Amino acid sequence: MSSYIKDLLQTHPGKNFDLHDAHLNTQMVRVLKTIGYDRVYTRASGPYLYDSQENEYLDLLSGFGVFALGRNHPEVVQALRDVLDAELPDLVQMDVSLLSGLLAEALLKHCPPKLSKMFFCNSGAEANEAAIKFARYTTRREKIVYCEHGFHGLTLGALSLNGEEVFREGFGPLLPGCVAVPFDNLPALENALKNQDVAAFIFEPIQGKGVNIPSDNYLPEAAKLCQKYGTLFVADEVQTGMGRTGKFWAVEHWGVEPDMILMAKALSGGFVPVGAVAMTARIMDAVFNRMDRAVVHGSTFSKNNMAMAAGLATLKVIEEEKLVENAAKIGGEIVDGIRAMIPKYDFLKQVRGKGLMIAVEFGSPDGLLRKAAFAGLEAANKGLFSQTITIPLFKNHRILSQVAGHGMNVVKFLPPLVVTEKDRDWILRAMDQVIGDTQEVGGAIKDLGKNLISHALKQKAGA
Repeated sequence: MSSYIKDLLQTHPGKNFDLHDAHLNTQMVRVLKTIGYDRVYTRASGPYLYDSQENEYLDLLSGFGVFALGRNHPEVVQALRDVLDAELPDLVQMDVSLLSGLLAEALLKHCPPKLSKMFFCNSGAEANEAAIKFARYTTRREKIVYCEHGFHGLTLGALSLNGEEVFREGFGPLLPGCVAVPFDNLPALENALKNQDVAAFIFEPIQGKGVNIPSDNYLPEAAKLCQKYGTLFVADEVQTGMGRTGKFWAVEHWGVEPDMILMAKALSGGFVPVGAVAMTARIMDAVFNRMDRAVVHGSTFSKNNMAMAAGLATLKVIEEEKLVENAAKIGGEIVDGIRAMIPKYDFLKQVRGKGLMIAVEFGSPDGLLRKAAFAGLEAANKGLFSQTITIPLFKNHRILSQVAGHGMNVVKFLPPLVVTEKDRDWILRAMDQVIGDTQEVGGAIKDLGKNLISHALKQKAGA
């Protein structure tokens, strides 16, 4: 038996950045080197990454939510081995596979009763593309309403619903008929729907960019408006779903029942890309309404046995290890712990989140010296202060985190749902020290700020 991949790994150690610089995204290599994230990871387990020196890192990105179970969960690994060992016929196409039927059945048990049909695809963006098409065909309307600052993917249809201009710039013209409204604004939503020409309102229950949480009445009232004006109510749970927020679906926090729920990321188990759309029978039957339309929408690699097995194993682990409950408990304790630091640190303004989807927001302090330091960073590049948190978290405490979006001083934590009380304490100790260090204008913020400002100004000059 050939050990081809093993041999490649052994004969090219540490070549990651050279190969990417030569053949892939050179700018990403520059970014990682600039902020000091240029580590070579050699293995991973659960919520932890290990570099070539066997240093342990706590991953609070979890692949943007993909690794809800952590990395290399043995239950998913075994499920994939079982599929390979079984030598199953796969992607026969003129066939219907057993594993896709079983995964659809298992997922729908977690959905509102009115959602009885499932469509599989390969990603969250594909799920959004499907939702756009299905909504238009079902209602025979063209318009789609989405929220400002939302994120639904980067393919052309999904990009047309993307509320961040930085992703849209230069890629137009996008799909016609896509209308943005402010998030958490019911009058604006009703104004967009009142002409009864909108196919769907597609929304994130909690916005990933910024971790923006709606008011208590927003989603219930939005659902009523959609019903009133004949618009489908579509929840994009690609990042928020499958336990992330301390409920299986984030919409459960507000007691609403969408006409479609979009999912991906965590469903993969961290191995095989998979996305899905749960929907009402009305929508499925409208799109696939005759035998000659049985293949009117699909995806070549969807329903492949490896992806379906990964999804089934993921659901099994979530249920058996009570990961939804763990997300609610540990996430709440992290939010409470960081929130308790607000009186100590005047840069720290707000901590928000549900479950293990957490945002820590910073802003200008009251003291003159600190205010001037903050203003200097903002003048160089809006949102730069947040890097004085994420970079020391990584360099000094081996915690991998991210900024919650472009131009905002919000640090986002999206840990695997398997994090423990030990990890909670690790996060709280590190945040206390890192935020405390920013209070010393002549120390950490000055040194790090100089470096970040220098790079920011160079980028502006080269733009």
